Amino acid sequence: MKEPKSGCPINLGLEVFGDRWTLLILRDIMFAERRSFRDIQASEEAISAKTLADRIGRLIDEGILVRSADPAHSQRSILKLTQKGIDLLPLLVDISIWSLMYKDVDSQLADLAHAASQDREGFIRTETKRLMSRDL
Repeated sequence: MKEPKSGCPINLGLEVFGDRWTLLILRDIMFAERRSFRDIQASEEAISAKTLADRIGRLIDEGILVRSADPAHSQRSILKLTQKGIDLLPLLVDISIWSLMYKDVDSQLADLAHAASQDREGFIRTETKRLMSRDL
């Protein structure tokens, strides 16, 4: 990993997850049950294979994701969140709530954003438990 440009907490976080593709990969793994390379690549934003491989590699290097054997397909691997990855859930929830307030939200994840906006803390608690039981 390269040296951070500054010790500012916002900069340090952005250097790990501050680009569009990284956040969309985390969204897909957290909320859309896309956990394989192929499934994530098939999302509507159409990330290139090269970019996807790079961002997944970075997330693994940072300890946010781990790669595990897929019990359903011996030739495939799945991506799982670590505790460090699950701890990013509130960030994605807040981005969703902000978008719901200021943008025209029309994706299949809009229902999740609505639920989060009604009871943010309860939503985060419930989703954290779900992700922990699934991935840890």
